[in-house]
Amino acid sequence: MIEVRELTKRYGATTAVDALTFTVRPGRVTGFLGPNGSGKSTTLRMILGLHAPTGGAVTVGGRPFADRARGLRHVGALLDAGDVHGGRTARAHLAALARGNRIPLSRVDEVLEEVGLAGAARRRIGGYSLGMRQRLGIAGALLGDPPVLLFDEPLNGLDPGGVTWVRGLFRGLAAEGRTVFVSSHLMTEMEHTADELVVIGRGALIAAVSLTEFAARGGPPSVSVGTPERPGLAALLRAEGAVVEEDAGTLRVTGLTAGRIGELALEHRVPLDRLTPRTASLEEAFMELTADSVEYPAGGAR
Repeated sequence: MIEVRELTKRYGATTAVDALTFTVRPGRVTGFLGPNGSGKSTTLRMILGLHAPTGGAVTVGGRPFADRARGLRHVGALLDAGDVHGGRTARAHLAALARGNRIPLSRVDEVLEEVGLAGAARRRIGGYSLGMRQRLGIAGALLGDPPVLLFDEPLNGLDPGGVTWVRGLFRGLAAEGRTVFVSSHLMTEMEHTADELVVIGRGALIAAVSLTEFAARGGPPSVSVGTPERPGLAALLRAEGAVVEEDAGTLRVTGLTAGRIGELALEHRVPLDRLTPRTASLEEAFMELTADSVEYPAGGAR
């Protein structure tokens, strides 16, 4: 378990992380979301003791991570896939980590096999693609078989097959009872992977809730309705108290279920060619709730 309490980091007059409080629990994948510059990477580095907080505290398994000897047995982390010596082979890199943490060298070959790099284990890392470096970073995080795992943007550079593999890996690790904390800017991947979300903006907490609850904050559920008799059906639905909007040749209906809309259409002999329930996506909720936290808005927005 990771417990963050009033965690704060200032650089002069700039507050990068502002009194963050949240808990990352075992047995689930927790996504860590926020616009660029929101303080995600700084927070991860403070969890690992790489940056000293200005205020507050963070513990992993009840203790500051910096107090633990042989850290890879307690926490595995991938913060920067490029932060490796390009002249080493993958096997030599992992073997050095294993020796420093008193991990059996046999574990090196196991994790290389697990991440799909066994065939490239003796190649120099400098010749690796970004996707291969990401896999190597994941191997390093898994090396000590730790109960807690942190990943910062682990999907960058992976092909679709790699993304699917990582998604399954994270779900499998959580199913084993481990704590899995994943920072990502890819909303669709978090939608398919995360159980819980911690969302920050300008260093401050926006939400720490389940994926379902956060997505619901993006707006109420609606129903997309297709019919050749749009004006008549729209009037009928409004009479029932629904909010109806025209949307690219279809009706977007809020306030009535798909079942009730179908009943009304049948009762009044209105033909339908589409009746699709729709809930707010994670991306829509994220864009709405972090709109005031974007440091460099596009298109001249303020």
